[in-house]
Amino acid sequence: MSEKAGNEVLDEQLTNAKEDVSVSEEKYLTFPLNKEEFGIDIQCITEIVGILSITEVPDMEYYIKGVINLRGKIIPVIDVRKRFNMEEKEYNDRTCIIVVNLDDLVVGLIVDTVSEVVNIPVNQIESSSVISNEAGANYIKGMGKIGDRVIIILDIEQLLEREKLAHIGG
Repeated sequence: MSEKAGNEVLDEQLTNAKEDVSVSEEKYLTFPLNKEEFGIDIQCITEIVGILSITEVPDMEYYIKGVINLRGKIIPVIDVRKRFNMEEKEYNDRTCIIVVNLDDLVVGLIVDTVSEVVNIPVNQIESSSVISNEAGANYIKGMGKIGDRVIIILDIEQLLEREKLAHIGG
């Protein structure tokens, strides 16, 4: 399956999952970075696109890669690896941009690849307070458990730092 077809399948899964949200569980789009698995609440995701041409914007935070033109709308993009102070990785055909919308602030999150949409029962999500002293913990909303897997659930609002992005979006 081509990467474009794979993203279309995930977009369809996102749409279906948003329509089928249960009170007792939450749905997350997962993606790997290094050896960890991260999750983003699907309610704030609008779509997933392949890597696009990025225009660099001078004097931005180190993790803001620049802006993309997505169907006529200028959207700032964040390299999630850089945001987490991880080693940079060259973009390839698996690299994608997860487009999120948080109170009308639309931002793209560049990740190595996306994995799947998972259901995590609310009672299987633990507070991030267990790692509150770790660097980057303020970006973490909680830890989801699925069998022996642990999914780091991101706090998108903290991750985005809207005041640094709002003025460069279109």
